[in-house]
This record gives sequence, structure tokens and C-alpha cells, in this order.
Amino acid sequence: MSILRPPPLSVYVHLPWCVRKCPYCDFNSHELRGEAPFAAYVDALLADLDDELPRVAGRRVTTVFFGGGTPSLCPAAELARFLAGLADRLVLEPGAEVTLEANPGALDSGRFAAFAAAGVNRISLGVQSFQPRLLAAIGRIHDDRQAWEAVAEIAAAGIENFNVDLMFGLPGQTVEDAVADVESALATGATHLSHYQLTLEPGTPFHRHPPPLPHEDAAWAMQTAAAARLAAAGLHRYEVSAWARPGREARHNLNYWRFGDYLGLGAGAHGKISSGGQILRRWKRRRPAGYLSGETRLEGERRLDESERLFEFMLNALRLSAGFDRALLEARTGLPLEAARPALDRALARGLLEPAGCEAWRPTALGFRFLNDLQGYFLPEAAPA
Repeated sequence: MSILRPPPLSVYVHLPWCVRKCPYCDFNSHELRGEAPFAAYVDALLADLDDELPRVAGRRVTTVFFGGGTPSLCPAAELARFLAGLADRLVLEPGAEVTLEANPGALDSGRFAAFAAAGVNRISLGVQSFQPRLLAAIGRIHDDRQAWEAVAEIAAAGIENFNVDLMFGLPGQTVEDAVADVESALATGATHLSHYQLTLEPGTPFHRHPPPLPHEDAAWAMQTAAAARLAAAGLHRYEVSAWARPGREARHNLNYWRFGDYLGLGAGAHGKISSGGQILRRWKRRRPAGYLSGETRLEGERRLDESERLFEFMLNALRLSAGFDRALLEARTGLPLEAARPALDRALARGLLEPAGCEAWRPTALGFRFLNDLQGYFLPEAAPA
């Protein structure tokens, strides 16, 4: 086994409240009933961080991501208080990326300027579509006007680095609709675009009562037409559902996909830490009330065995258009390349992977289209085909 060295460290902070839960959403989010206890919640986040500190002592934080829920509901002063507490406990690298997820329709005027003053330097805006009938079809609380107002607020706040989330394969959507949404997203000046297909996740209202979705061939046509337009506009697809202008890739997400480490703070948050030759996964209590109670915030933890390390590395790294090399695999898993060789050879033979330089591999176009199949080659129980 290779030496397992600590990779870059990120911090994920989960803020679980939203105005209304979307019918397709399977995230740990909870509709507000009155005022959210954000001050008490930040106290709990900092206590949670204190519990995690012994596992990351002396390490530097490269990125912070506030996810949800709708984190932009949180007062900027509370976000600033958390970031100050984080900086008191760990070293934030100069220029660390600090991202905040935000939703149009859940923002007051001037809120982005306050977020920027608090230390946020990147926004991920959950637009999903710029077309009112499609937004209504997926249960979003905002309309196209509010989406454009949010974009204008981001620009006014001086936040140049921002992502627009777009979905395709929506009820009643055509290929022309999907391309029009991409055109609108490009017109915002966004430096990054997340473009992903609506899926019916178990446990959601859409899964229980599925809406009429476009045929899979139509969804594929939407994806390919959108890809062509994004590439023509100068964005590159660096991850299966992520496009960016040069140098504006999401550094936080890249750390996930390169199997880096991250603390998971907040209700339902998951973390991954490499320490002492072990890779430890820890997750927190899902219900905000339980998390806030202070009795115990930790829901569970487990150490990854060798086969799990390999699969989880591939589950992430195979999402990247650049793929991975031997050095990254061995450094992040502590395993020799030979542990992956049988599955690598099968994927190469099936045309799902291709060489990307000396001892490096990346998904082919076919591998990207059938990514679940490619990742499945590295499951611990996967048998030779």
C-alpha cells in the first residue's frame, strides 16, 4: 500500500432551511415555519467545528461552500460570524474560494453586497430555467424576472465569479427551450454553468407522482445541442455536468472529484478525512432540531476499506473530462495502481476509457454518456465481464 498523505482540505457547511421544498428535491432541506434560528445554528456549527478539529489540526482550508436548503436566507452577519470563527480555528488560504448557494425569489435587495462584505466571493445561483412555464412545472418559487434581478444584484455587489444552475429534460420542455435557457445563461455573464438532467429521486413528490417528461432521446438531443452552444461560447466541459470559462472551474467541487478531504458541518452534512493511513467518513444528524439540541451532532462514522477507497475514488474522478493519473490515484487512496488494473483494462476494452498520457486515463464520449456503467466496473463486487 502507498503512503496516504493528507490531500487539500475543504469545508462544507449545510444550511437546511428553504422557503418551499421543490417536488424533485431529495436534499436534506426543510421548509421554514416562522423564523429560522440562524444565530443558534451558527453557534452549533462552530461547536461542530470544534469537535472536528483534532482530525485536521495544522491543515489549511482551500475552499468553503455554503449549501442547502437555501443558504442565502441566512443573514450575512451570521455567515461572517461563522467565517471569522473558522479563521480563528484553522488557516484559510489566501484567496480561498468561498461559495454561497442562492435562489432567486428568496433574496432581499442588497443581500449580495452584504454577502460579499461577509467574505463570500463566489455565488451559485439556482435558476434552473429562465422560462416561467417550465419554472412552474417544476415547482420553483421564482419567475424569470426574479432570476434576472438576482443576476443584476450579483453584478452590483462586484462578485464576478458566479455559477448558474440549469436543468434540462423538464416537463413540457423542447430542444429549442433547452437551448434558449443556455442562451439566457450565457447572457448573464456567468463564469460557470451547471447543466444537469432532471431525475425522479426516490422519496420525492415527483417520484410518487411522475410528471410527463421528455423521451430519453429528446433529453439526449437537449444535452448535445446545449453542449455545442456552450463550447462555441468558449466554455469547456471539465466535469460531466459542469462547464466553465478558463480558470473559473469550481475549486470546491474539484476537490471532491479529485477525492480530496472535506469537513461536513451542519444538519445532515457528510465529511471525508484522511488521517493516520485511514480514510474516515463522518455524517451529522439530519433533523435541524436534533442537530441544534447539542446532545450529539454526530450521526455516524466509518472507515473505508481498500475496495471502498478504490470505488469512491473512481466514483468521483471519472466525472472529470481530464480523468486521473496513477499519481493521483495512489496518493488519494493509498493503493497501488495494480488494485485498479483489472477494471481499467475492461473499461479500456469496452471503449469507456482511453489513455490520457503516461499512466493517465479519461472517460471517452461513450464513457461520459454511460457514466454509471463505467463507474460500476470499480464496484467491490463487480465481476469480470
